[in-house]
Amino acid sequence: MALKRILLELAREKQNPTGSRTHGYEFAAPLDKDGHLVAAEWREVRARCRVRRFTAGQPDEIGRLVHKRGGNWAFDYNLASDVDDETGFKFDRHTFTPGEYVSVTEHDGVQRTFRIASVVDLD
Repeated sequence: MALKRILLELAREKQNPTGSRTHGYEFAAPLDKDGHLVAAEWREVRARCRVRRFTAGQPDEIGRLVHKRGGNWAFDYNLASDVDDETGFKFDRHTFTPGEYVSVTEHDGVQRTFRIASVVDLD
């Protein structure tokens, strides 16, 4: 199992008809050969599964990829509280390969779609 660096960029939406390379996430996660997140592997390397949330004009947020009850994956920026968690929509079922799309419910409660811009080996 390989630890990968995954880059998500905001996909097209009403406010950004061409998407945005300046709004997204970069995170590390273990993926199987088909590009699926692997919870068993994550448990062994969770300290290395960091996330950086970036948005133009705002400071980056640094957190961790977490696997929650019920199989949900989220980006967590404060491990002492769930209030700031940003949940990935069906991350447990998605294939993380370049060109595919995933959705994240962000801090403001809005679910946004992101294009997987790249997936590269971290190790």
